[in-house]
Amino acid sequence: MYLVESKGGAILCMLVSLLFLGTWPAVMTLLERRGRLPQHTYLDYTFTNLLAAVIIAFTFGEIGPSKPNEPNFLSQLSQDNWPSVLFAMAGGVVLSVGNLSTQYAWAFVGLSVVEVITSSLTVVIGTTLNYFLDDKINRAEILFPGVGCFLIAVCLGSAVHSSNTADNKTKLDSFSSHYKDAPLGHSLPTVKETRVDLKDSENGTIPANKAKAGTAAFLIELEERRSIKVFGKSTFVGLAITFFAGVCFSLFSPAFNLATNDQWHTLKKGVPHLTVYTAFFYFSASCFVLAIILNLTFLYHPVLNLPKSSLKAYLRDWDGRAWALLAGLLCGFGNGLQFMGGQAAGYAAADAVQALPLVSTFWGVVLFGEYRKSSRRTYALLCSMLLMFIVAVGVLMASSGHRK
Repeated sequence: MYLVESKGGAILCMLVSLLFLGTWPAVMTLLERRGRLPQHTYLDYTFTNLLAAVIIAFTFGEIGPSKPNEPNFLSQLSQDNWPSVLFAMAGGVVLSVGNLSTQYAWAFVGLSVVEVITSSLTVVIGTTLNYFLDDKINRAEILFPGVGCFLIAVCLGSAVHSSNTADNKTKLDSFSSHYKDAPLGHSLPTVKETRVDLKDSENGTIPANKAKAGTAAFLIELEERRSIKVFGKSTFVGLAITFFAGVCFSLFSPAFNLATNDQWHTLKKGVPHLTVYTAFFYFSASCFVLAIILNLTFLYHPVLNLPKSSLKAYLRDWDGRAWALLAGLLCGFGNGLQFMGGQAAGYAAADAVQALPLVSTFWGVVLFGEYRKSSRRTYALLCSMLLMFIVAVGVLMASSGHRK
């Protein structure tokens, strides 16, 4: 079994995890904006998310000889370690519910803001729990100022959302007023005539006669194309789902911590702790089972006024399937690397990957044209938020200790 033993190795795991965990939400959002049903996307994602855990278990978990205190993955499957297994599976359950919730929240609230709110709750609740579960191996004088930096970034992120929402409202109001104030006999372009090929815009190539990202026509076309309709609906629903997801995310890392380190001494004497690879396998298996049950239910009983689907329709829907499968791999390997780094440096420091809005916002700007043609105030707040996230990541990683 391979273990990350150096602080440098742990930080490398966290950085790669940060990239992966910040990218997969952008991929899922891309598919929703192209009109693919979220039930179909999440089912595809679920299969490769479990596959990533299996790959990690049978590679890193099987490297080298099995030792009594450090058994390999297959050796540990037959041991009497069910209390720790249940903690790992509980972590998988709350992560599955959280991920499923955010897929709907992204449409209502936006990718950047959802990631900011859920990450802030994860840091404030989850990092604090992990600090005490890890017997305070992280440097508190550095760790908690890092949490404070994260909270400042959250406030800035909320301000970015508020400012950008006001900008979009101004664009749409202006677009409507053009129709009201148009002189008789003057023909204005319709939404159909300014249709946006989202595939072109998301690839960064927009024909000259197409509406550009950030314009009112682009926003209206996006609403027509996407699978979850948001115009005219209160953002309270999206915010409620977001906060619920944030609470779920804040609990999965402490549950995994308990599974691998047995701080509550639930294992029988002489039974080794679950390795990070065994725990991650059970964690991902429970996540997989719950996701399959919920999404098969949502196919026939959809939420938020989505159209009904069926298992047959899902199996025939190949449009965007490769992207959904990629999202599952990114999330699976991202979580695995986070746990590998946390086992070495402490799970409180590993929660630095919750600065993933830094990555998600980058993809939102580049891929979806978020904040294009926004006000100077929005741009200033956006830059301030990203800067504070960078500081937060550095401070949390600097707090990492070394597990004895």
